[in-house]
Amino acid sequence: MIRILLAEDQAMLRGALAALLGMESDIEVVGAAADGEAAWRELQRLKPDLLVTDIEMPGLTGLELAQRIQRHELPVKVVVVTTFARAGFLRRALDAGVCGYLLKDAPAEQLAEALRKVHRGGRAIDPQLALEAWGEADPLNDRERQALRLAGEGLSAGEIAQRLNLSHGTVRNYLSEAIGKLGVGNRIEAYRLARQKGWL
Repeated sequence: MIRILLAEDQAMLRGALAALLGMESDIEVVGAAADGEAAWRELQRLKPDLLVTDIEMPGLTGLELAQRIQRHELPVKVVVVTTFARAGFLRRALDAGVCGYLLKDAPAEQLAEALRKVHRGGRAIDPQLALEAWGEADPLNDRERQALRLAGEGLSAGEIAQRLNLSHGTVRNYLSEAIGKLGVGNRIEAYRLARQKGWL
C-alpha cells in the first residue's frame, strides 16, 4: 500500500483528490491538511510514504514545506499538484527535492500512475514544463524572495523588517538587489515580474 498525505487548502479539491485516490487498490489516503503547518504536523504523526501538496497554501507554501522536509531529512517523497505551469516554480521544486510536479488539469489516471512511479523511486514531471525549466535561471536568493513577496502584499520596508526580524536597512538592500537583478523600476514591478516567472 502507498500511504499518502494530502495538503491542499481548497476543501472541495482536497475531498475530490482523496475520493479519487481512494478508488485505487494500492493507494491509501491516511490524512489531509488544509495548510502547510498542519501538513508538517501530520507528516510527523502519520509518517506517510508520499506527500501530495499544492504550492499556494496559507502559513507555509508547498515549496517551503518541501524545503523543510529536505532540511529535516524526513523519509517522505513530495509530489506537487498545482495550477502553476511556470518553469520557475518547477526549478524551485526540484531544488527542494520534489520528486513529482503535475498540473491540476492533467487527467486523473495520470496522478495515480505518477504516484506509483515516485513511490518506486522515479520522478514524474510534466514534460512541457520540464523543457521550459532549463530556460531562465531564478536570480533571487531566499531573503530577496521573502522581502519581495511581503512587499507585493503591500507591506512597507519597516513592516517587512519587523516580520523577518531584520533591520530596515537590510530589507531596503534586499529589495533594491531584487529590483536590480530583475531590471525593473520599483518593488511592485519586481514583485509582478517575479510572480509571472514563478520565482516567488
